[in-house]
Amino acid sequence: MAALVRPRDGRVIGGVCAALARRFGTSATTMRVIFVASCLLPGPQFVLYLALWLLLPSEKSAKPAW
Repeated sequence: MAALVRPRDGRVIGGVCAALARRFGTSATTMRVIFVASCLLPGPQFVLYLALWLLLPSEKSAKPAW
């Protein structure tokens, strides 16, 4: 399993769904559909998304070779 970091590529809004998809070995589209479907249920989904957006570190960019 990959580390839980927000990737630089594949982000739509904050990269949270892309990070969770990498972590659990699924596609980002699948994770986004799961998130949107979960928003139809009662609960703090948006608050959790915002918290993960703030708490998950962003993937570091590649260092230049020079």
